[in-house]
Amino acid sequence: MDGWMDGWMDGWMDGWMDGWMDGWKDGWMDGWMDGWMDGWMDGMDGWMDGWMDGWMDGWMEGWRDGMGWDGMDGWMDAWMDGWMDG
Repeated sequence: MDGWMDGWMDGWMDGWMDGWMDGWKDGWMDGWMDGWMDGWMDGMDGWMDGWMDGWMDGWMEGWRDGMGWDGMDGWMDAWMDGWMDG
């Protein structure tokens, strides 16, 4: 009887531990991935906001510097500056 109980307990513990570890890993990985994706998306939002701000600033500066379409060179320079800042 003892041998049977020992074997059953060992098998049960192994199975339980495997299941627990799988669930823990899966849950942890899911949470980690969710958090990573959220952080990545937030970063992208911030990057896009900064890029758009810089792009708009550069565009406006270029337009003003060149007094219109004749100043495309100035516009490109300012746009690049704004893009790099962003």
